Amino acid sequence: MVVDFDQIKDLSPESRSHLLGAAADDWSGGACSQPLPNGWRIVILNPLHGSQRNRATLMEEVAHVFLGHTPNRLAAMVDSSSLNVGPSSNQSEQMGQSASKEPRRMMARDYNQADEEAAYAIGAAALVPYGALRRQVALGRKAQEIARHFRVSRQLAEYRIKVTHLWGDYKRASAERTEHV
Repeated sequence: MVVDFDQIKDLSPESRSHLLGAAADDWSGGACSQPLPNGWRIVILNPLHGSQRNRATLMEEVAHVFLGHTPNRLAAMVDSSSLNVGPSSNQSEQMGQSASKEPRRMMARDYNQADEEAAYAIGAAALVPYGALRRQVALGRKAQEIARHFRVSRQLAEYRIKVTHLWGDYKRASAERTEHV
C-alpha cells in the first residue's frame, strides 16, 4: 500500500523539512519492515521525484519484499566532533559562547549491494518485460521512445536493453534508422 508522504503522522517538522529539503536526493522510497495485519506492506515514495523514478522505486520495493530481503536498518548517530567538550556551560557563557550548541545528528543505514542490485533488476524487468522490449527494439525504436512506451526513464530502458543482451540489435536498428533518414 503506497502511503502519501503528507499522510505520515508524528513526523517532526524538522524531519519533514530535512527529507524534503537537504536530503531530498538521498532517498527514493522505502517499505516498512513490519507487514500490516492483512500482510500488506506500507511503501512511502519521495514526492519530489518524478513519476518515472517513483515507478522504478515502487517496483524495487516490491521486489525487496518478494525476495524476502532483510530490510535496511536506519540509525541516528551523533557526530562526536560537534559535541561541546570544551569549557563547562557556565564557562562557555562567560566566554561569550553559546551553551546550547546542539550535537549534529547523522543518519546511517546498513546497505546490501547485492540485494539492491537484485531488487532493481527484478523491478526493472517487471516494468519493461523482455518480450515487449524485444518487439520495440525490432521496430527500431529509440531508447527515449521505448522509455515513453513503458513510462520509465530513458536510463532504465537502456539498462533493460543492455541486460537482456539486446544492445547489439538496438545499435544495428539505430544504424539502419539513420541510414534511411
